[in-house]
Amino acid sequence: MSSENQNSGKTRRLQAAALRYDQDRHEAPVIVAKGSSAVAEKIIAMAEKHDIPLQRDPELLQILMKLEINQEIPENVFHAVAEVLAMVYKANRNFGEKNL
Repeated sequence: MSSENQNSGKTRRLQAAALRYDQDRHEAPVIVAKGSSAVAEKIIAMAEKHDIPLQRDPELLQILMKLEINQEIPENVFHAVAEVLAMVYKANRNFGEKNL
């Protein structure tokens, strides 16, 4: 999840958050990384390096940035995160079909 947010009206600041969902360990996806500027660049670079799809959703990112690392996402954002996860699962399925 990445976005550029307004900062002081003129400059834009890159932000990113990363989620992990392990249904055996958690009831909901968990924030595993988040940050701005250089940290956001590293999160995005790691995602790209490992072929993890990125999703731009500034409203969802704003909520995720308020959460703590290792915190499950709140119930009121389940639907938005479910849409992101559906996109990731579809991308993974398509990637697997291309590499058969």
